[in-house]
Parts: sequence; structure tokens; C-alpha cells
Amino acid sequence: MGSFDIKQERRDLYTGRVGRFDVVDVPPMRFLMADGSGDPNTSEDYGRVIEALYTTSYAVRAVAKVGLGRVHTVGPLEGLWYAEDPGVFTARDKDAWSWTMMIWQPEWVTADMVVSAVEKVRAAKPAVAVDRVSLEEFAEGPAVQTLHVGPYDAEGPVIARMHEEVIPGHGLTASGHHHEIYLSDARRTEPARLRTMLRQPVARVAEQ
Repeated sequence: MGSFDIKQERRDLYTGRVGRFDVVDVPPMRFLMADGSGDPNTSEDYGRVIEALYTTSYAVRAVAKVGLGRVHTVGPLEGLWYAEDPGVFTARDKDAWSWTMMIWQPEWVTADMVVSAVEKVRAAKPAVAVDRVSLEEFAEGPAVQTLHVGPYDAEGPVIARMHEEVIPGHGLTASGHHHEIYLSDARRTEPARLRTMLRQPVARVAEQ
């Protein structure tokens, strides 16, 4: 049995095209999640959260492989970004950002398996902040998304177009947190080649 890869199984949610905005319906999915705030480029807390998420995700994968004989590819890092003033995103005022970082988990991973994985990490790597991580279901629903290729700081005009032109043009309004899916490893990819899915949950204007 091959490794289950959510990026391949749900290409409608994890692939896109630059300049094309797709309307998708995202089903409830489960993630390891951790919250925080501040500039992700300078916040030590952000680094601790990312380390905890990845370490726990790989531990969960190992537990599932041993316990169930099922193997999955650890999903990409994803982030929900929010603030009292949404304008801080187009202005790139990162100190005012709050975030929930997360990594997808397959449906066969149980809460008990996550507890077992956390215990293993805590015993082997006590400095990792596994207490920050929890398994949660996230129901996103209808959303507009597009692929951005380039530096994270160049996302502003794309996000602005999504909110000011594309979403209203479909008779929709933004509903929920801005969502980013990081398809590239920023440690190994030059900024101009970074691939990021930009997603915004939406609702029909009449539903508000």
C-alpha cells in the first residue's frame, strides 16, 4: 500500500493556477493545530509552534504505521490568519497578526493515537512544546482560492484582488479567516519560487 498524500487525493484543494480564482467547497477536515500571534519572521513563539506541529505530525505518522499498518505523507503546513483590522494583511503589518498554524491529519488517526504520539515526543524531546498542539476538526465550507508563486510579502495585491473584485463578483462575501497553504519548503526554496495556496472562506451575500 502506498503512502496516502492529501495533496494528491484532493488536488482541487491543494493545487491551483496563478491568476485563476477557483470556488471550492472544503469538507470538514482534521488538523493538529496551535495558536499564536505576532510577526512569523521574528517571533520565537512561531518557531516553537512550527517545531511542535511537525514533530508531533511525524510521531503520529509513526504511531499510525505501527498500530494500523497505514502510511500517510505528512501534509503541508497551513495557516489561518486573522486580526481585528483585516487591512493589516494587505499592509503587511505582521506584528498585528494572529494565527493558527496547522497540519492535516487523516481520518483514521484517533485522539488516542495523538495522545500516544505526544507522549513519545515528550519523552524523547522534552524541549518541544507539544502542549501547544491539539487535534481539531475544521469545517471551512465554500471558499475562493488561488495559487500565488513568489515571496510571501508579494501576496498583498493578490489578496486585495480576491477580496475587492473576485469575491464580490461572484455575489459572495468573505466569511472566516484568511487561509494559506504552504506547498514549498521556505528553508530550501528561493522566495521567487515559493508556491502558496491563498484561500478565503465565503458566504452568499443574502446569507449574511
